Amino acid sequence: MFALHFVRGMHPEHFQENEWDTFTGVVVGDMLRKADSQQRIRDQLPSWIDQERSWAVATLKIALPSLYQTLCFEDVALWHTYYHHSMCEQEFPSSLAKKVSLFQQVLVVQALRPDRLQSAMALFACRTLGLKELSPLPLNLKRLYKETLEIEPILIIISPGADPSQELQELANAERSGECYHQVAMGQGQADLAIQMLKECAHNGDWLCLKNLHLVVSWLPVLEKEVNTLQPKDTFRLWLTAEVHSNFTPILLQSSLKITYESPPGLKKNLMRTYESWTPEQINKKGNIHRAHALFSFAWFHAACQERRNYIPQGWTKFYEFSLSDLRAGYNIIDRLFDGTKDVQWEFLQGLLENAIYGGRIDNYFDLRVLQSYLKQFFNSSIIDVLNQRNKKSTFPYSLSLPKSCSILDYRAVIEKLPEDDKPNFFGLPANIARSSQRMISSQVISQLRILGRSVTAGCKFDREIWSNELSPVLNLWKKLNQNSNLIHQKVSPPNDRQGSPILSFIVLEQFNAIRLVQSVHQSLAALSKVIRGATLLSSEVQKLASALLNQKCPLIWQSKWEGPEDPLQYLRGLVSRTLAIQSWVERAEKQTLLSETLDLSELFHPDTFLNALRQETARAVGCSVDSLKFVASWKGRLQEAKLQIKVSGLFLEGCSFDGNRLSENEHDSPSVSSVLPCFMGWIPQGAYGPYSPEECIPLPLYTSAERDRVVANIDVPCGGGQDQWIQCGAALFLKNQ
Repeated sequence: MFALHFVRGMHPEHFQENEWDTFTGVVVGDMLRKADSQQRIRDQLPSWIDQERSWAVATLKIALPSLYQTLCFEDVALWHTYYHHSMCEQEFPSSLAKKVSLFQQVLVVQALRPDRLQSAMALFACRTLGLKELSPLPLNLKRLYKETLEIEPILIIISPGADPSQELQELANAERSGECYHQVAMGQGQADLAIQMLKECAHNGDWLCLKNLHLVVSWLPVLEKEVNTLQPKDTFRLWLTAEVHSNFTPILLQSSLKITYESPPGLKKNLMRTYESWTPEQINKKGNIHRAHALFSFAWFHAACQERRNYIPQGWTKFYEFSLSDLRAGYNIIDRLFDGTKDVQWEFLQGLLENAIYGGRIDNYFDLRVLQSYLKQFFNSSIIDVLNQRNKKSTFPYSLSLPKSCSILDYRAVIEKLPEDDKPNFFGLPANIARSSQRMISSQVISQLRILGRSVTAGCKFDREIWSNELSPVLNLWKKLNQNSNLIHQKVSPPNDRQGSPILSFIVLEQFNAIRLVQSVHQSLAALSKVIRGATLLSSEVQKLASALLNQKCPLIWQSKWEGPEDPLQYLRGLVSRTLAIQSWVERAEKQTLLSETLDLSELFHPDTFLNALRQETARAVGCSVDSLKFVASWKGRLQEAKLQIKVSGLFLEGCSFDGNRLSENEHDSPSVSSVLPCFMGWIPQGAYGPYSPEECIPLPLYTSAERDRVVANIDVPCGGGQDQWIQCGAALFLKNQ
């Protein structure tokens, strides 16, 4: 993000008109005026472009017509290799490379292969800035030491779980003798000791490390004064470590040499950190090999939970704060269970780790399933029980052989042999997970760039020129979206309760609320436009609205009526496209043809409520209570047991593939998201047999979007058994992005 922002500021010549706005999603295509014109442009695209990418390519065609012409997308032979290449950003067609700029190549990757966009952005930034790679060299304290002075404290800003004190100790041993290095872990009652040590070390020319200053922020002015009065020997060094804290004293910050120190990512480094924090005695206690193996299993489990956070929202749906305290608590539990007198109760251990430690942080049912699956995999007698197999090594998942010893060095040797880069199967994730994570990371980078692009003071006070420039994309988009529709002026009366059918009642209400929301958004944007033009005075409501939009956030007043996308432009597009689509739902429902046609649930604002209305209508038709029905889906054909059913299209799957018969693993080059065949959905009596037996199915969540925020329903999908594999791979369905 910083590299791209820097390139744009330093080298504006790399970007032609409209290119940056197209990249950051600010440009508004004319195709948005009407749904049928959008479809027309999509129909004109070459057939080799996936339907999922047709929207993006159509946007490129309208926003940058001359670039689109140069690209010759009609030439299938020219683009076939590029489109299917695993590193397409490095294989741009050579015949076009001279005609197309480096940034235009990024735009092509964004339109055709967003699963490689992160790599394409990094490659562009490196080529433009003449760098080998964007990530800085790993922190070398020895090299840093040569830049330090005795009168300047060295402040190491750490992330949770990172501790440089071991490296500092080793550096002190190498540069000076080990006795010259002292450290104080700050906390209650350590202030006086710290000041005393500071004076002694300065006088003797020793090194002092004061750890975790974020715990004693109020005491820092005292430290500041003491540091200013010192007259140290030239061999003295003061090392300070602290996590980020908003109340850290600015004077100490300014007078220090500042460096950041983060835990290096990856399962191997994570396991190494754990085995460096444990002592040989902790591993070798009572000489119990079972216990040593259980600790290795636990270290791996803890690392998998932490490193899986690199794959949000497919690994976990959000960032969970699994920390060093969880590791300590888990160690204590294992230490007590392996006292050598009785058999280990694995269910008891799994239950404590799930309910008392790790599971307490998790608030998503499907994330909890992943945790439970890991616990069953890593804590059971088949992995750790090697008592009666004297000649056998303990077999650990991922073809690792654990040593038949209690020596910490043997376990460190096993960890050393692991690859530096994580393999997706270490976490049970699919081979093509990098594609999904590239998509998510690049969309985050682009939204950050949009925020960086705005004027810093824009939201603070009213400045007509700034507001006019910064808010014109939103106002222009709204104008274009409503050009050919009558939504703004449409008269709608509140639905009455005499509709009878729950489905019709729901759809009429959905239409009423949609049009009301469109008109409410129009009023708020019209008021904003008047303020910018100078026709009315600024009110607090308009100030709040403008402040949110200037920060690229969706105003709360809109979100309270429909929890749509966070990005205002996407919100407005989604609002109008759904409101237009709802009109045809109402017409079909009134003619009673709705249930006989194929439906796309992404056209609704509340698809989960629609499924509930179908449930109510089914209960009425069958003459039973709503609670006595269960939800089923079928890819085999119509549901025999269902009185009412719908045929649904427009579903997508992430984490694995599905051919309509059973789930299958994704290969390294499988697309990150694949479309699912249309299926029949309905409600059947609890006791009735569904289309599939429970043993061959796995319940997968159906989310409203790939961000995995809101669940619409749980759908049983045939998987052929072996549920853990599909749980760990983060398989989930979601509705098409409108």
